Amino acid sequence: MGSLYYGNVESPIVMPDRILAHLAAIATTKLRRSESFVVSWKGTGDDGEGRTTLWFQPAIPLRFVYEQSAAIALNPATLREMADQATSNGGLVLDADLDIPEISAARAETRRAVVAA
Repeated sequence: MGSLYYGNVESPIVMPDRILAHLAAIATTKLRRSESFVVSWKGTGDDGEGRTTLWFQPAIPLRFVYEQSAAIALNPATLREMADQATSNGGLVLDADLDIPEISAARAETRRAVVAA
């Protein structure tokens, strides 16, 4: 499991390395261009059915920490879909429909980390 450190909060948002790597690729591309965007995800039965949303913009510190040391292969189709969503009014939605199988299992843990922060 990887960790996303958002802002100055010490508690990370935990998610599988594969999800984190795809998110990092989108975030670094957009933020390098000074483009802000929204990332959100829905909760699961374990932690409620609510929704968490983060505003990514260049002035907010981000740090991506991976559990595995090897580079993670990125799915080009998934990156295109995520980039299109990040540019839309609704923002990037981390969803089980993305071609990242681990995302469903990570939702509950990720939501708990954000709530604890």
